[in-house]
Amino acid sequence: MPKEKISADRIRFVILHVFVKGYGIIPMDGFLKSFSDKYDRWREKGNFEFSSKVIPVKESLAARQWVLPGEQALEILKNARSFALADCLCRTQYARCRKPREVCLLIDELSDKEVGHDRARRITFAEAAEVLKKADEHGLIHMTLYMPGRKIYALCSCCACCCHDLQLILDYHRHDLMVRSDYVAVTDQERCTGCGKCVERCVFGTRSLCDGTIEFDSGACIGCGLCVSVCPEQATVMNLREQPEAADPDCA
Repeated sequence: MPKEKISADRIRFVILHVFVKGYGIIPMDGFLKSFSDKYDRWREKGNFEFSSKVIPVKESLAARQWVLPGEQALEILKNARSFALADCLCRTQYARCRKPREVCLLIDELSDKEVGHDRARRITFAEAAEVLKKADEHGLIHMTLYMPGRKIYALCSCCACCCHDLQLILDYHRHDLMVRSDYVAVTDQERCTGCGKCVERCVFGTRSLCDGTIEFDSGACIGCGLCVSVCPEQATVMNLREQPEAADPDCA
């Protein structure tokens, strides 16, 4: 049986993340640096606050919860003038995993431009819903991508090994680039069987299994909801994140 050919990118990924990452000296490649520099230039101009926002997967939200318009991926597409489907730029660049590549949903002007250049294709709303469902099944994180002025130009389903924003956050601690969703995961320990599936699913390392009990750092949870959709006991749900109370101006 012929041996599988290992790409140079894959070898580089293993070297960086297994042997180098632990020492905190991961060099930033040109692809990531181009995004980091672009975000910094936009911020210097004063009209850019963050590059992406996490959206919890639709299946992770209880029907009784009220979700703000535009918060969910499908609601964003409903409100868009037009949208189209394209290959994920990051997964095409790095090819470090076998997760679905055609998952990037482009919105409005960008969708028109990329369709015109044959780099994206028009799809129906039902097809878009299937793309998001498939992405969730593969453990991808739904993220809205922003241009200056808080204008959403794409909704992509991202993996930690390839996504430029997730790499900048996880490997280079650029937490200023991402806004967490308005939800946080909550686990019922009585229903939890300690199977560990949510631990494997969480790319941010907020969950661990200790003596059969789930330990969870809610403060580090970004609210993607992937832990919820994989739980066989439905022990974890998404709740609205508590917002800090505004300071009383009379007490300032």
